[in-house]
Amino acid sequence: MPDKLSPSAAAALADLAQRGLLKDGMTVMVGGFGLCGIPEHLIMALRDSGVSRLTCISNNAGVDDFGLGLLLRTRQIAKMISSYVGENAEFERQYLAGELQIEFNPQGTLAERIRAGGAGIPAFYTATGVGTPVAQGKPTARLHRPRDTRGGAAPGPDAPTTEFVRETGLYADLALVKAELADTAGNLVYRMTARNFNPMMATAAEFVIAEAERVVPAGQIDPDHVHTPGSYVDRVVLAPGQKRIEQRTTRPG
Repeated sequence: MPDKLSPSAAAALADLAQRGLLKDGMTVMVGGFGLCGIPEHLIMALRDSGVSRLTCISNNAGVDDFGLGLLLRTRQIAKMISSYVGENAEFERQYLAGELQIEFNPQGTLAERIRAGGAGIPAFYTATGVGTPVAQGKPTARLHRPRDTRGGAAPGPDAPTTEFVRETGLYADLALVKAELADTAGNLVYRMTARNFNPMMATAAEFVIAEAERVVPAGQIDPDHVHTPGSYVDRVVLAPGQKRIEQRTTRPG
């Protein structure tokens, strides 16, 4: 069983560069939800690599001084494919100034686009976003909803149809994901909210690097507890994370 453990995030990206897979203009998926479950050490290593003109696929864009906000500050991101970006002032400034391309997605649609890409599905239809700017320029079709064709039965001639918009699956050159636990063979276990986006991104990229809070020898994780099989993961980095809070709300004691 191959040992996929790299000594550091920088070493994992240097290995990628030696293979000619770390390059300007590449597409990178970055896991996490808000600041929870983001691969912060791999993001910093990506910044330090100097790679530029990136297309980043991520639910959030970090905050100004953490997460993908670091890559926005250095102008290494040319385009964001994302859902919620309201916590980053630099993102807002670049977008309004026309310096950053944006492809906004409803959050569930973004998740399904990534899942579809990992499953080899090039496109799918959804009712989400029909009649809104989200659907502009995309093909639409009037179709029966799945519940109208349950059991494989053909719907009757008078069965109602609904308008759907076609969305494409997403696949990246590189995925950076964050796990609570990994083994040296690349099997991953996520914790709570970190299961948003990380597992599906690990299936939807040509090369996958996982940053983990803990790493154990291969065989020490119960197979029934594995969320991402090691067959999807190319490199593992041991990197205990920071417990940052995206938006702290308090009240007087």
